[in-house]
Amino acid sequence: MNISGRNPVLEALKSNRTIDCLYIKAGDKEGSIKKILSLAKEQKILIKEVDKTKLDELAEGTQHQGVVALVTDYKYYELEEVLDEIREKDEKPFFIILDEIEDPHNLGAIIRSAEGAGAHGVIIPKRRSASVNATVEKTAAGAASYMKVIKVTNLVSTVEKLKKEGIWIYALDMDGESYDRVDLKGSVALVVGNEGKGISRLLKDNCDFTLKIPMKGKVGSLNASVAASILLYEVVKQRRNS
Repeated sequence: MNISGRNPVLEALKSNRTIDCLYIKAGDKEGSIKKILSLAKEQKILIKEVDKTKLDELAEGTQHQGVVALVTDYKYYELEEVLDEIREKDEKPFFIILDEIEDPHNLGAIIRSAEGAGAHGVIIPKRRSASVNATVEKTAAGAASYMKVIKVTNLVSTVEKLKKEGIWIYALDMDGESYDRVDLKGSVALVVGNEGKGISRLLKDNCDFTLKIPMKGKVGSLNASVAASILLYEVVKQRRNS
């Protein structure tokens, strides 16, 4: 898999992602490229200077800003190992669950917001969902190198497991209570649904609460990544003010 763009590549280097080769535009060694090259040399990563045509080919349509890194495929996390880390740190669990988010741009944006909000993990299903690819890495602007993305076989059984850990499950749906009137200070998992279909009925029925984001205009709903960001930072706000 390739990561393109200066910031995503820089964050991949900082997080010690396994990088097999670094491609940079020949003659371009200014600005943040200097930092990228310095870190790559420290980590003894193979560096190749290539022309823009080669970078365009490697970037596969994403904006590369003169640098592309060839990395090993993204390493997904197991839910239990993330829960173990949370217990060791004695922190309140904070997850976001994505039900069939198929647009890689939305997944990348949600990963970026989740990392910024301090969430412990992003949970996605193994089937009918976008995976962490080059587009997701680019959209996440480096956050995918830090955020723990957890792939599970069944979201409903995962929700049941989280409940047994004392985590409250909140589904985003237009029939719910206004998100800013609900206590989100405890151990929480937020569920955001598919861009078109929303959350599946069975999954929604297994959630503890239903939240909505009130809409004042004529448009009935928000983009999935925008809605997710609003909920994530409501948790941040409530925890900070508690």
